Amino acid sequence: MPEVIRQLPENVSNQIAAGEVVQRPASAVKELMENAVDAGASRIEVRVVDAGRTLIQVLDNGAGMVLADAERCFQRHATSKISVAEDLYSIVSKGFRGEALASIASIAHVELKTRHASEEHGVQLLMEGGKASKPMPCALELGTQIAVKHLFFNVPARRNFLKSDAVEMRHVIDEFHRLALAHEGIHFSLHHNDSELFNLKISTRRKRVVGVFGSKYDERLVPVEETTDVVGVEGFVGKPEFARRTRGEQFLFVNQRFIKHPLLHRTIMDAYEGLLPRDQYPLYVLFLTIDPARLDVNIHPTKTEIKFDEERHVLSLLLPAIRRGLGKYAVAPSLDFDQETGLNITPLDPTRNVPEPAVTVNADYNPFRSSEPGATPSAVTGMRPSTSLRPGRGQMDAWKKLYGDALASEPIEVRDGQTDMELVSSDVGDAATALLNEQALDQKRSVFQFQQRYVATSTRSGILLIDQHRAHQRVLYELLVSQLENATSSIPVQRLLFPALVELNASDRHFVLDSKEWLERMGLHLEPHDNGVEITGMPAEGGATPTLLIEAVLEDDGNELPGISRAERVAAQMAQTMAIRAGKPLKEEEMTDLLDRLFGCSTPDRDPFGRRVIVNFDANDIEQRFQ
Repeated sequence: MPEVIRQLPENVSNQIAAGEVVQRPASAVKELMENAVDAGASRIEVRVVDAGRTLIQVLDNGAGMVLADAERCFQRHATSKISVAEDLYSIVSKGFRGEALASIASIAHVELKTRHASEEHGVQLLMEGGKASKPMPCALELGTQIAVKHLFFNVPARRNFLKSDAVEMRHVIDEFHRLALAHEGIHFSLHHNDSELFNLKISTRRKRVVGVFGSKYDERLVPVEETTDVVGVEGFVGKPEFARRTRGEQFLFVNQRFIKHPLLHRTIMDAYEGLLPRDQYPLYVLFLTIDPARLDVNIHPTKTEIKFDEERHVLSLLLPAIRRGLGKYAVAPSLDFDQETGLNITPLDPTRNVPEPAVTVNADYNPFRSSEPGATPSAVTGMRPSTSLRPGRGQMDAWKKLYGDALASEPIEVRDGQTDMELVSSDVGDAATALLNEQALDQKRSVFQFQQRYVATSTRSGILLIDQHRAHQRVLYELLVSQLENATSSIPVQRLLFPALVELNASDRHFVLDSKEWLERMGLHLEPHDNGVEITGMPAEGGATPTLLIEAVLEDDGNELPGISRAERVAAQMAQTMAIRAGKPLKEEEMTDLLDRLFGCSTPDRDPFGRRVIVNFDANDIEQRFQ
């Protein structure tokens, strides 16, 4: 039997490992920045071109490497972070697996320049598809410069699955934020296409948070600090009034390592119970300090998931620490019993003459006086004529005399092909007659609103019940998508007399401005601002505010579905924000217009998210209810 098991070549195994380590350009940025931090750098500069597709360059002033280390660092499982298996139980560095550089070099063109303090000159090394060139000397300051060019050049399938530059750059900025927030003692800078996005100098932890998100965030931060023998909690949480509907401003660090922990996030949200609506998320930047021996970080390739040995103790400390911080800084309203309750009453001038109060009575007024012939009630009593819609006895008799015969003999026509119905008032009581009259009026109406949430209309075969919110979503979604497909058409835009400023952090601001072209096609006109974006125009239809529309744009997380572009997903989010809400009363003409536009859509029975819009009640089903 021939042998079928073979040893994979090193370049193939590196490309396989790259599938876990390097998922997108942001993954390479993360690995290179972490190496710079572990090298003891005090200044790290990141430069990217085309959101990392063309170039990722990281420059640092760390310890650097000698020639032998520069050649060995691109080999698999080569690392300076650990040496024996016991080191895995007490990891203090960012990386430790030794697969990052080998994986990156196998799917890109890599240029490495480095110089150690013990060397007079640096060394330059070129890697192409995992193959190294001959090292060459170069002039270089102390530190390391590494450039990753043409990412996924030999894996076209991976390159084709990358998202738009706006989405990929947002992921790059997120990774930059995580490293910059964790190390306020390092000078970080980020450039994209020769444009400086961040320049964060060495500062305190609070100033670093403000530098990352913007000067407006200084007033939104509430300090949190608590320490025990097992764990220490330090950082900031946001005030409830500045919470947002979208995620992205939640950062949790353990020993300066960014982590994702659903249970800890749930605990933080529980601390805001009663202060936030269910669909809003507060800002928090929290740092947990724990003995590395009590953690396990080697459970996920991205090293963002960890396991606590004493998880219950961490949770029991985190919740009261946040609540104590919110209460200490008077985030919630409180009663102050030390305030002075005295009244400031101006003393009365003793020389001033105050007139005695007097009561005026109309002696000629008599409510029992009968009215003169031809006089109106207002002429006798001085009161205005009654504006009640309920007729008096004399008016009722006049209406019966005028229309009584017609009401008794003329049948009432019922719409939608139903049989005619005659109202016979001679054999039934007044209450039954009124009920029949109400039923006849309901039959005449083509549409009506139910519980201010549903629109009901009758058909020849039954009754249709339409969710007004979802129906309007479908109408608005197809209207917005038509603007994306047909640039010549124009959607009605409401120009704002005074531009509305929506404050955003640098990441969200860059993300929104990159989408400016097709957002304007959908009626959302905006201009850049130092603290965010200014809304100069918005779609005329719908009741959304500029802030809600921008949050709808930011709600997209970049997880594209087959056949659905990011612009279409944003159009669905905007339609959901702009659509009329449940509980809004609609006039008959508004309901009729909504139904006409709904049935003119390509898919009227589903909203943009696939939820049911129309429910049909067949006449046979209704009839069985009465059997």
